[in-house]
Amino acid sequence: MIPNLAHQRCFNHVQREAVAKCPVCSQYFCRECITEHDDRVICAACLIKIARVPLLRRPAMASLIRCAACTLGIVAAWFFFYLIGQALLAIPTSFHEGTLWRSY
Repeated sequence: MIPNLAHQRCFNHVQREAVAKCPVCSQYFCRECITEHDDRVICAACLIKIARVPLLRRPAMASLIRCAACTLGIVAAWFFFYLIGQALLAIPTSFHEGTLWRSY
């Protein structure tokens, strides 16, 4: 015997009457616990599971982006310190020895 929707209660809120059955997990839910996704009514827990799937399919792309960002950061840091070094080399040696102030 198939249970009638009118006699079912929400899986999350026992005091509320169920209005739909999730096609993924086969549980009954009230209006607050369901949402529409791809022209079907689905519960929030199943929607979260469906939304996470594309992220799991692209771990190689994420690691490639992370590697590129790390490389870019290292190159930027090297360039910054290179410029600082060039600026320090451009300062006359008399400045470092303290004789620059005596010449004036």
